[in-house]
Amino acid sequence: HAFVDTGATILTYFAIKEAEKPADAEHHFGHGKVEALAALVETGFLFGLALLVIGEALRRFGESSVKIEAGWPVYAILALSIIIDFLRSRQLGLIAQEEHSEALEADAIHFASDLISSALVLIGIIATRYGFERGDEVASVAVAGFIAVAGYRLGRRTIDTLLDAAPHNLAPEIEKSVLQVPGVIAIQQLRLRSVGAEIIGEIIVSVARSLRMEQAAQIKVFVTEAIASVEPRALLTVVIEPVALDDETVIERTMLVAARRHLSIHNIIAQQVNDRLSIGVDIELDGAMPIGQAHAIATDFERAVRDEFGADVEIETHIEPFSPHVLTGVDVLPPIRNKIAQGLADFSKITQRIFDIHDVRVRETLGGWIVNYHCSIKSLLPVSEVHHALDDIERRMRDRSPEILHIVGHAEPEDHD
Repeated sequence: HAFVDTGATILTYFAIKEAEKPADAEHHFGHGKVEALAALVETGFLFGLALLVIGEALRRFGESSVKIEAGWPVYAILALSIIIDFLRSRQLGLIAQEEHSEALEADAIHFASDLISSALVLIGIIATRYGFERGDEVASVAVAGFIAVAGYRLGRRTIDTLLDAAPHNLAPEIEKSVLQVPGVIAIQQLRLRSVGAEIIGEIIVSVARSLRMEQAAQIKVFVTEAIASVEPRALLTVVIEPVALDDETVIERTMLVAARRHLSIHNIIAQQVNDRLSIGVDIELDGAMPIGQAHAIATDFERAVRDEFGADVEIETHIEPFSPHVLTGVDVLPPIRNKIAQGLADFSKITQRIFDIHDVRVRETLGGWIVNYHCSIKSLLPVSEVHHALDDIERRMRDRSPEILHIVGHAEPEDHD
């Protein structure tokens, strides 16, 4: 048994050395499974040794009388062997657990089996010395049985590794941790396998398709951190799979279609006409773009909307120009600015919704005047009423001052600091 362990230890040394090599062109996942292969060979050694011992024990049972002569050196060697095997097995076991090394674990099991075997042999010789003639044979059968059990335990674990069996009880813990990550809807797939000291695999998580790319990327980081908190050795490829949610609105789904095509849209109007969905959308395109090209873009968008909602959806698009560059503006003269501010104050009184016009800024650009202002509103007013009131002020101001290109009114609740 000790002779076999010597060969197994030499094999372990070279296996660990090979397993530490980094990944290369032929082994993309590294050489970690060399340890499992070495452990499998050591399992073969154990079973072979068990067969030899049991065979010899059975042969001895067939003999009428076997004389065992064991002097004090035999007892001393066995006692010393037990002590050394205990120390080696314990130390190797701790290192194997720390390094997650299957080869070292196999060697630790070998030394542990040596310890038990030596103890059984010692008991058998003592029994023979005190008159139990078959004590040596019985001890040999017990030794063979223990070696076989140790080999079975080691072999089962090693074969699981070679066959890419998932680490025991790890998948449920990872799933539980990942599902607690904000933004993760479900886990579509989780695959794990051991490669040396590392656990590799893939996890596919579902997230809302309405999330921005930056948000999805952040969720991916959080999922990776959640996996590491459960098992630091796990190196999983995290795949984000966008899915449609049941509570997505028509407007959200339409904006997603536009976002996939990098289109700017606004003023989405959705109607349910009998059993048919009708959608109207304003698409903003470069004002210098030929109408033929713009119409083709709008048609492609309409086709994508039908793919999203169904072929029977009614979709109408209105093409509007937008300025592809940043306008250069300068502040208008104070009299003009005061005139605009006064007009805003006058028209706000008509709406009976808007008050306290302040922070009025008027800039002159090549396209006309750009007006920005702040105002106060009642905190409980719905957004729709505030929007209508601001639109009414804008229409009246543009009628009074045609030089105005655009007005941006920022409404603040009256209790806003």
